[in-house]
Amino acid sequence: MDQAFNHFFGWFGMPSVGLPAVFISAFISATLVPIGSEPILFGYISLNSDLYWTAIFVATIGNTMGGMFDWWLGLLASRGIKSIKVTTEGHLREWLQDWGPKMLLLSWMPGFGDPLCLVAGWLNLPWKPCLIYMFFGKLLRYITMTWLLTLVPESFWHQLGHWMHLI
Repeated sequence: MDQAFNHFFGWFGMPSVGLPAVFISAFISATLVPIGSEPILFGYISLNSDLYWTAIFVATIGNTMGGMFDWWLGLLASRGIKSIKVTTEGHLREWLQDWGPKMLLLSWMPGFGDPLCLVAGWLNLPWKPCLIYMFFGKLLRYITMTWLLTLVPESFWHQLGHWMHLI
C-alpha cells in the first residue's frame, strides 16, 4: 500500500511524507465513518505552508473519492435490493430527484453529505456530474475551513495543546 501511495504522489511530483495522511483522512471522513479530516489538513498546512494548495487539492481528491465510494455503495445497494419495492418518499430522495447531481455541491456538509452521496448512487444519478459537483463542493469546503482556521491566533493552538496535555 505504501508503494501505491508513493507512486501516486510521485506521479504528481509531491512529497509522500504527510500527504498520504491528508489523503487517507479525507477519504475516510467522506464515508460514513464519523471522523473529520480538517485537523490533519490544517496541521499539515501549518507545518508546510508552501504546500498549502497541494494539500487542499490532495484532501479534495481524497474526500471526493470517498464520496464517490458512498455513491457506488448506494448504486450497489439499489441493484441488490431490486426485488424489494422501496416506497420511501423522504424529502431527501425527492429533493435529489428534483435537483439531480447539483445537490452534491452540499456533499461536504457534516451528517448530511455522506447520506446524500449514498442516495445519489441509490437513485442512479449519472456519476460524471455527481463527481464534478461533489469535487467543487468539497473544494470550497476545504478552502473555507482552512482559511477560517488560519484566522485563529497561534496562541490559541498552543494553549489548546497545553490543555490537551493536562488531560
